[in-house]
Amino acid sequence: MGLIVQKYGGSSLANKEKILNVASRVIERYKQGNQMVVVASAMGDTTDKLVEKIKMITDDPDPREAAMILTTGEQISIALLSMAIQKMGYPAISLISSQIQIKTENKYNNADIINIDQTRIKKELAENKIVVVAGYQGVNDYNDITTLGRGGSDTTAVALAAALDARRCEIYSDVEGIFTADPRIVSPAKKLKEISYTEMLELANLGAEVLHPRSVELAKAYDLQLYIASSFVDKPGTLVKGVNDMEKRKSVTGVTSDDNEVKITVQKIPDKPGIAGRLFSRLAANGINVDMIIQNLQYNNLNDITFTINEEQLVRGKKIISEIAEDLSAEKIEIDKDVSKVSIVGAGMISTPGIAAKMFQTLGSEGINIQMITTSDIKISCLIDEKDVKTAVNAIHQSFNLEE
Repeated sequence: MGLIVQKYGGSSLANKEKILNVASRVIERYKQGNQMVVVASAMGDTTDKLVEKIKMITDDPDPREAAMILTTGEQISIALLSMAIQKMGYPAISLISSQIQIKTENKYNNADIINIDQTRIKKELAENKIVVVAGYQGVNDYNDITTLGRGGSDTTAVALAAALDARRCEIYSDVEGIFTADPRIVSPAKKLKEISYTEMLELANLGAEVLHPRSVELAKAYDLQLYIASSFVDKPGTLVKGVNDMEKRKSVTGVTSDDNEVKITVQKIPDKPGIAGRLFSRLAANGINVDMIIQNLQYNNLNDITFTINEEQLVRGKKIISEIAEDLSAEKIEIDKDVSKVSIVGAGMISTPGIAAKMFQTLGSEGINIQMITTSDIKISCLIDEKDVKTAVNAIHQSFNLEE
């Protein structure tokens, strides 16, 4: 029938029973006449445990050595899944990134895939084997192992599907698809039948953890449909595809929140041309990604500049920001971790007036103060107190009738 690439998340492979369940699902599709390439994440919370092992030694590990440790979880998963498939009487082979040359750039974490050598995979497929590939990892020009960042197995699967011209890429985990909000926060959240690449990319960047943002970017670039579903229940999932094929949709597709934001204020910086450029260019040069930004004019030609970064970058970022603040003659820096970003996303926003006003009024009616705001054609984000997140998301979801 065709070539299918499937990806199974760590929750789908957390124990023996779940691995056997995945093996059965893969075999069922294989028996239908499909060539199968399966990308596996590390079992359960294995990656978190590997991070803990690193922290036993250091909070600032050498990136190369960290990659060596963090990629071992996927190697275990693919070997066990291949064994399970073989035990059920079907041919399978597990392959790590160096065996199929998933080439990345030369940095060791959050590396981008540059090229995939299809030779080995096509050889194994031609021998009618189910090919089980380690997600999350690649190799650089020095043949050292690199990592693709958290959720990088999604990127591995989409990159393989694009390289192999697969019929589609299927992503399986413990969630049934893409919802209008996190069902753990908003009980009446509705599962979407379909969503556009652009909307899904915004949701992924804004805190929805169902898909890795780079996997969505890749799928959009190659016009490769993604199917998101659960490996535990046999229910329809969500199709991620091009906007031209979409059914008519509401102005707002979904609401999401991100508790990993940290608000940083660099206080009383001289109000001179180029100061902001110096601040943010140095942050970028040190690999610190800035999200929301606001500048407040104070007095005596001094400004406060406030911005947000991801909490994962705080340990390294705090030192760098302190150095930059000193060089810019700033008075001090203030760090606030008790914040969260709440966002709405929808491709129809650009043609529907009043969406921002409605969101702001909804938060105001709940007594929730907005600290920062960013907007684009299809999203609006507000930074609020972390304690107000659940109230905010539920109120916004109800205000825009997303449960209908």
